[in-house]
Amino acid sequence: MALKSTIFKANLAVADIDHGYYADHALTLARHPSETDERMMIRLAALALNAHKLQDVCGGDGTLAFGAGLSNPDEPDVWLRDFTGETRLWIEVGQPEDKPIVKACGKSEEVIVYAFNHAAEVWWRGIEGKLTRPQNLSVFRIPTAASQSLATLAQRSMQLQATIQEGVLMLGDSAHHVDIEPVRLK
Repeated sequence: MALKSTIFKANLAVADIDHGYYADHALTLARHPSETDERMMIRLAALALNAHKLQDVCGGDGTLAFGAGLSNPDEPDVWLRDFTGETRLWIEVGQPEDKPIVKACGKSEEVIVYAFNHAAEVWWRGIEGKLTRPQNLSVFRIPTAASQSLATLAQRSMQLQATIQEGVLMLGDSAHHVDIEPVRLK
């Protein structure tokens, strides 16, 4: 018998001072049985960091949502689609292989990878040479201490505030907060 995903609900209030974007997002996250709280919260942080693109790229006429991710390797962890169905933003978290990233670059206007954990630097050194060609690809590393601290925010029902200022995401609830400053690798 296959294990089922665990459902998490998050009310995310985004205040992106850098981009002048302020909105509330009611989100449902399905955590795959093999996914950790840390990875799930990185997906949520990636959505918060890029929520402004809903307005900037789609003029508010689009959908920003979680994809199937681990359940379906042909879908991103987070995506932004306009109302014509075109994928405008494809976000992967973790340490994906080069071929799926290059394939995603052909399917979307922009692709962003958020690598995390202590092996992210080793992964990047091994894959960097294979990802020089795609011009629509950005790669960031989330510092290990910040990514591990995100797991403390994971609850089945979350009320979170995300403030982005000077490239730093401050994500928290009423009891805890985590400061995340993604490091650009590409």
